[in-house]
Amino acid sequence: MTLLTRRALATHTMATAALAGTLTSGLSFAAAPKRPIVIAHRGASGLRPEHTGLAYDLAIDQGCDFIEPDLVPTKDGHLVARHENEIGGTTDVASRPEFADRKATKTIDGQPVTGWFTEDFTLAEIKTLRARERLPKLRPGNTTYDGQAPLLTFDEVVAIAKAGSRRTGRTIGVYPEMKHPSYFAGIGLPLEDRLVALLKKNDLDSATAPVFVQCFEVTPLKRIRGKTRARLVQLTASEGGPADLPNVTYAQLCGPSGLKDVALYADGLGPEKTQVVPQDATSLLPATTLVKDAHAAGLVVHPWTVRAENYFLPASLRRGDATAADYLAQPGEVAAVFKALYAAGVDGLFSDFPGLAVAARG
Repeated sequence: MTLLTRRALATHTMATAALAGTLTSGLSFAAAPKRPIVIAHRGASGLRPEHTGLAYDLAIDQGCDFIEPDLVPTKDGHLVARHENEIGGTTDVASRPEFADRKATKTIDGQPVTGWFTEDFTLAEIKTLRARERLPKLRPGNTTYDGQAPLLTFDEVVAIAKAGSRRTGRTIGVYPEMKHPSYFAGIGLPLEDRLVALLKKNDLDSATAPVFVQCFEVTPLKRIRGKTRARLVQLTASEGGPADLPNVTYAQLCGPSGLKDVALYADGLGPEKTQVVPQDATSLLPATTLVKDAHAAGLVVHPWTVRAENYFLPASLRRGDATAADYLAQPGEVAAVFKALYAAGVDGLFSDFPGLAVAARG
């Protein structure tokens, strides 16, 4: 997510194992989880280039419960898994001379962005590109896999989850995010109906299906609420507000009255993790009341995104040689963050390192 989620599913039970192997609306889940779910943020994106089969398969093998694709449309209306519609930073498009004339500057949610955009490519053209690491300085090891993986459609991500379910004996869910839906509606490529059609096609149009649909905007969630029975999650951040509602802040949505309003159209809240467990430059701080308040409104809480590198951690949790050039890229004591969020009562969490999230969950 650019703003650096999510009735959670019962996982790793005998009933789930017996039902694993398919993603169908006929799956049955307990009303409440026995332990928080682990959502692999764009796959195991701390260890492989994000939104690739490499990252999703590794996350499944590490024990995650859900894999997350951010969804953006192609020129011909297919939904593909990319962090943003600008793909210059996550693919090899900049090195492809046949696409040099596609470089453009656009305004996305009020911000100018220069690069190459999925909406200017057909799916056939997108399929000629290969993924590369988005954060090469922070995750240089991931660059080893640059150029190896094609870009994926949402259908292909669902297929990976199905195959992972069969391979592991666990039900692996999908957790798609609608990216910039107001922007795409404005250029004639609305996301909602396309996603609803794919949910129905893949037997995910059910409140008991292993799927959550998430978005930072409010209106698209309200719109899709009347078209699908899949569970919906309102994303929030520690600053700013929804792009579609300029007079509303995320802080207002996360207040007691705001949470009651969210519960009218969504099943869950996906706050930035510091809205649940704040941190300053030095250390983690006591948990807020957000989880308790959201639960009181009837919402599950799935905060985002826990990352293991020193760069994302307060000083007290950083480890390694502080004089080393790669100090901020070195892994820190991230288990403390996982445990603090679990202790705060979250129903699940997002992480670029799902294996570490599973280990900390115990």
